[in-house]
Amino acid sequence: MIHIEHLIYGYPGSTPYVFADFNLDIEGGKIYGLLGKNGTGKSTLLYLIAGLLRSGKGMVVVDGVDSSAREASALGEMFIVPEEFDMPSVTLEAYVRINEPFYPRFSRDVLKACLADFELTPDVHLKELSMGQKKKVYMSFALAANTRLLMMDEPTNGLDIPSKSQFRRVIANNMSEGRTVIISTHQVHDVESLLDHIIMLGDTGLLLDSSVADICAKYSFGFRSPGEQADDVIYSEPSIHGDAVITRRREGDGDTQLNLELLFNAAASRALR
Repeated sequence: MIHIEHLIYGYPGSTPYVFADFNLDIEGGKIYGLLGKNGTGKSTLLYLIAGLLRSGKGMVVVDGVDSSAREASALGEMFIVPEEFDMPSVTLEAYVRINEPFYPRFSRDVLKACLADFELTPDVHLKELSMGQKKKVYMSFALAANTRLLMMDEPTNGLDIPSKSQFRRVIANNMSEGRTVIISTHQVHDVESLLDHIIMLGDTGLLLDSSVADICAKYSFGFRSPGEQADDVIYSEPSIHGDAVITRRREGDGDTQLNLELLFNAAASRALR
């Protein structure tokens, strides 16, 4: 669905480039987790895919269309929820009436269902909402737009613990075979149960580009007591439960739950090579 080839991009007056000869392919119909330290270009990559930024060199192609062209037909098939945004001083009904014509498959039924899952009603006034409530409304509109590509930048920031559970349920309930979702986040525990594929960005390019299934087939995640045999440990770090460890999975090993924070730290330290 998304093809990025030899991408070069840097902000004016800044060095080095955010992306230098960057390549990535993203298949359709999956939920991707986009991870990386601050400054590695997660938000920039989303804006390049959306056509809100234009690459210096290389190509960013979404469904066969150059994203920087921002063709109306292409824009009707993508939606980006930025980390920070403002909402106009109007009712939600007025906001929907103005914006739904831009999205050919917009569904008021989906909007109503998402709002209900977030414990909100359609009769809200946008300026009267808290930041967390605005985020829930905006994400509900994004899902109701029924675009083939949905990108979210730090969607769980500003949400309380119950709302994060609601967020996971809303995404899972509205994931269809033809939809691709990219979630950029630092809050890895908020989304790790949702993800099909992990993309990790480092200072010089990709640290990891792998499906969750392949990761779990290759590695086991668990805990070891301090001083316990560690010859098979690829990466470890202390925790309140003992040493959190990643080991290479062997034949006959049982399934273990993905620890995305541990995986990220291992990838960032180059321990997975």
